[in-house]
Amino acid sequence: MFHFHSELEMSDRRTANANRDVAMDSGVRVVIVDDEDPARRLLRALLAAWPRVTVVGEAADGETAVSLIRDERPDLVFLDVQMPRMTGFDVVSAISPESMPTVIFVTAYDQYALRAFEVSACDYLLKPFDEDRLALAMQRALERHDQRTQLTGPALRSLLAEVRQSPDAQIILKVDGRHVFLSPSEIDWIEASGKELRVHVGKNALVVRESMSSLEQRLEPHRFIRVHRSAIVNRSRIREMQPWFQGEYVLILRDGTRVTTGRSYRDAVQRLVREGAR
Repeated sequence: MFHFHSELEMSDRRTANANRDVAMDSGVRVVIVDDEDPARRLLRALLAAWPRVTVVGEAADGETAVSLIRDERPDLVFLDVQMPRMTGFDVVSAISPESMPTVIFVTAYDQYALRAFEVSACDYLLKPFDEDRLALAMQRALERHDQRTQLTGPALRSLLAEVRQSPDAQIILKVDGRHVFLSPSEIDWIEASGKELRVHVGKNALVVRESMSSLEQRLEPHRFIRVHRSAIVNRSRIREMQPWFQGEYVLILRDGTRVTTGRSYRDAVQRLVREGAR
């Protein structure tokens, strides 16, 4: 199959190649964050073609990424969006948008995030990507590096808000090595089971290795409510509430599932009742 490229694309790629040589004059320290080892190895191999780009560290999870970025203070971070327990957005929040280095987001599927990245972020890489696409991303990153400018804190904070609050945003879950797209309206409730979560979708339960607090941050608070340290419920699935012991409740969902609330979440549950009575 023949591929035809516009003059603009060809010009961009010639500029990217030229910027690769410019990078030799000012070193760029890079951190790679991705929970998939093949993805990290591919990025490291492609970046080897950039003589003054130095990969100062890699992280396979968000917690390690936060420590690494704080310790190494890189110029540029390749940051995966979907990781268990702590997403790329959580990493940015932990570092703080104001202190975050220039970011190139890396994602496999999140179409809503991609739309926001195109507007606000330095760049994104959609997996799978090739050497030419990386060159274009590096061109933009080097321009920021050479000018000593970064994505400003307010702009990045706006990006996080747009991605998290988009009413149409899908939830992407890693299940047995695959990515499952869900509309929030499909989720009935979520329960913690040991170190895993069971996301109930109709008669199916998807097993996800992610913390309850991490997933909760990705859910819309007007749609979901946490009623127990081990349970989050889709508000629209609640059919009935029955008083339980010591001010707690039993929530009966539309499919008959019974979820007991926790003492620490009593105020949130009672507020749900008050809001429904208005």
